[in-house]
Amino acid sequence: MVRRARRINRELAEVYPYAHPELDFRNPFELLVATVLSAQTTDLRVNQTTPALFAAYPTPEDMAAAVPEEMEEIIRPTGFFRAKTKSLMGLSAALRDEFGGEVPGRLEDLVKLPGVGRKTANVVLGNAFGVPGITVDTHFGRLVRRWKWTDEEDPVKVEAVVAGIFPKSEWTMLSHRVVFHGRRICHARKPACGACPIAPLCPSYGEGETDPEKAGKLLKYEMGGYPGQRLSPPADYPGKPAPALGNG
Repeated sequence: MVRRARRINRELAEVYPYAHPELDFRNPFELLVATVLSAQTTDLRVNQTTPALFAAYPTPEDMAAAVPEEMEEIIRPTGFFRAKTKSLMGLSAALRDEFGGEVPGRLEDLVKLPGVGRKTANVVLGNAFGVPGITVDTHFGRLVRRWKWTDEEDPVKVEAVVAGIFPKSEWTMLSHRVVFHGRRICHARKPACGACPIAPLCPSYGEGETDPEKAGKLLKYEMGGYPGQRLSPPADYPGKPAPALGNG
């Protein structure tokens, strides 16, 4: 299983050499806020919402002092906007009061912030600070169970198992590759098995559409010729930038 898992990672690295976090951000604070907003919505909707949010509240000090109703209106498109506003104002106040207005670069500090769990902390550590972390979101958990790396459902246990399979240096990019694959090919309800480049390595091959032509129609984002989720993707991203809010 370990050999197959590592081979899958190598194959995914060839398929997605441009894998990256799909949230737009310019600094650790913006990534932290965007990741909190991404709960129960798409990265695209977050990316369409954060330009106005960061224009209004560019720093933790600004966000901590926000009028809740005004912030709620800005982030309304991401859903659960009242709870998210409370979390964002709370974590911003904590950053202001306990960390000098800076996002801390340690897991044990990040998870103490309101609305921040291990998943969010690992996203920030891996992508804003270069500290290796495994991000267990719904896509990651689904795929590692399909690949029989683990049968655990609890994200913390999944993280621990996968961390034991791969060297720490691979953790952050492994997370991006697996999530990319889950969003583009290995979907929850109907995986595109017939268009999957790692099908020969997959113990769950056949759960989805195996006909290549039909499977090809299930591909999403750049694999299907469509825009990605970021309005400002990395320079090496082969797909189209996502549209701004109100433009599609």
